[in-house]
Amino acid sequence: MAPPHGNNAEKRRIGRRALLAGASALGAVGALGAAGCSRVATASDTEGGELLDRLRAQGVARLGIAGEIPFGYIDKDGELTGEAPELAKVIFKRLGVDRVQAVPTEFGSLIPGLNSQQFDVVSAGMYINPERCEQVIFSDPDYQMLDAFIVRKGNPKNLRNYEDVVKAKAKFATGTGYAEIQYAVDAGYKQSDILIVPDQVAGLNAVEAGRADVFAGTALTAREVVKKSRKAEATEPFAPIVDGEKHVDGGGFAFRPNETNLRDGFNRELRKMKDSGELFRILRPFGFTENEMTDMTAKELCRG
Repeated sequence: MAPPHGNNAEKRRIGRRALLAGASALGAVGALGAAGCSRVATASDTEGGELLDRLRAQGVARLGIAGEIPFGYIDKDGELTGEAPELAKVIFKRLGVDRVQAVPTEFGSLIPGLNSQQFDVVSAGMYINPERCEQVIFSDPDYQMLDAFIVRKGNPKNLRNYEDVVKAKAKFATGTGYAEIQYAVDAGYKQSDILIVPDQVAGLNAVEAGRADVFAGTALTAREVVKKSRKAEATEPFAPIVDGEKHVDGGGFAFRPNETNLRDGFNRELRKMKDSGELFRILRPFGFTENEMTDMTAKELCRG
């Protein structure tokens, strides 16, 4: 799921983490997989693409998701939800497409699946970065995100950023494929010393059990997972340092490169929702705050 390591900028651009949705959610994902994985028709050479017209005629848009709470997943009742699918339901309806259908896959297969016509759009809160922008086109981001740590109650080692972790020689953990791996390495932490765990729940368990002093993830996942913990807490959100500057990630929807008509229509509706405050009302139930709303553009994030 992480972009391949190339030049220095690319090395610091590990892609969106693949959070596990939990056993019940993944079971439901499997149930929907057979129904959702049929291929869509090959895109035409029409300027700007004609996918939007075909989706209107079909009445359904296929969404590539990766079983990630809270970004895009199947809930315990077998229903498609998450910040990205709920937003997609509204926007596609306003574009004249009555309903959406989940096509579950692994996070690392989202872009290949999109470009091989397995679904119409990636609806997984995917981080927008230069390496991915060479393969797909993105909507403008619907959210921005900082990092945060899970630490023991009271934060006994006073860990507020990656530099603090290095100075304290703290036992550092993060998730498989998380961007936080590279952020820690950039700060001077030895990569071979990082404890890699499957997801934020495993990270919380590692901190509670004393196997790690700190687990790094997104501010959203950190604050949500500690809510019921008596032993751990989340630190204040912070921006990691990338190439000497504070960096803020942003996530959005991905489309095939020739489908600019669909992307542009999607962006127009997204902009209206940002301006009216409707976007925040949709994302708030999934743990997003006003601080995670953004006016960044895909063009900015694609430049790196």
